[in-house]
Amino acid sequence: MIEKLKEIEERYKFLQDELGKPDVVSNIERYTQLAKEQSDLAPLIMLVRQYKDVLHNIAGNREIIDDNSDPELSELAETEMEELLQQKEDLEQKLKIMLIPRDPMDEKNIIMEIRAGTGGDEAGLFAGDLFRMYSRYAERKNWKIEIMAAHEQGIGGFKEIIFNISGNDVYSHLKFEGGVHRVQRIPATESGGRIHTSAVSVAVLPEAEEVDIDIDQKEIRIDLFRSSGPGGQNVNKVESAVRLTHIPTGIVVSCQDEKSQHKNRMKAMKILRSRLLAKKQEEEMAKITAARRAMVGTGDRSAKIRTFNYPQNRVTDHRINLTLYKLEQIKDGALDDLIEALQIANQMELLKQAG
Repeated sequence: MIEKLKEIEERYKFLQDELGKPDVVSNIERYTQLAKEQSDLAPLIMLVRQYKDVLHNIAGNREIIDDNSDPELSELAETEMEELLQQKEDLEQKLKIMLIPRDPMDEKNIIMEIRAGTGGDEAGLFAGDLFRMYSRYAERKNWKIEIMAAHEQGIGGFKEIIFNISGNDVYSHLKFEGGVHRVQRIPATESGGRIHTSAVSVAVLPEAEEVDIDIDQKEIRIDLFRSSGPGGQNVNKVESAVRLTHIPTGIVVSCQDEKSQHKNRMKAMKILRSRLLAKKQEEEMAKITAARRAMVGTGDRSAKIRTFNYPQNRVTDHRINLTLYKLEQIKDGALDDLIEALQIANQMELLKQAG
């Protein structure tokens, strides 16, 4: 690990030197690229410096203890040594985590798809609750949300809603939200006061850029139709809604929320591109294939990753056995505790795999 830390320090010094050169400063693209790399490395460099200071202090205390010419000073050094060795161990653990190769998708924006599963109208209402929860979380992070497609149900909520979240490191925060979420509560329509269980599936796709996925336009069938509102009635007299079918894969995307056919087509292409990127990842990595299948699932109650239990004010993430008794706050977008716990669990698993 020491050699790796030396490489990082050398790279950081190189970046500092480069960013001070006039020819780099005048090249906006090059300067931005190097400045971002330096910014990404800065927290790690601070940790490396703390680690080196602790190693230096440990070496100094060992000299005092071995010399033992001043018993009182030696005793003080031994007392400090316990604390320093604990600091060393803690810093090494943090450094190992920070040295784990970052998921190349972490910086990407996402497209999130929420679909009502088992539970009828109540599942659709819960889909709406989840959409509001993620919207409020995005507000807390100063991220931007754009609805790509939505299929509302008559009593409120959604049969399906697809939306884009853009901002800093969105995928790194929300990539573990994919899966089946279930809710246990008394529906407003339930006169007997019985608790019902409903399920909603959530899929999280890193937003694909054109450089990530090259789509041959000849392989796309484009169908135009009139937008429809609740109950199926046509709300537009012109065919502004767009349906794209990617012929090789059979993936179908429809968008009708915008009055402009051009805007609907652009949104549909963005969704299609991201779904194709997810499919590409599935084919390249068996682990991603398994995670994707678990993520999309069928919306069945048994395939759950998280449970929202209203009577107990409880939210449980079943993957890491974490239970928090603050459902209302979480529903209002206070997701940090859940997300940080999932990120730490993932880091620990990656450390284990690294040996």
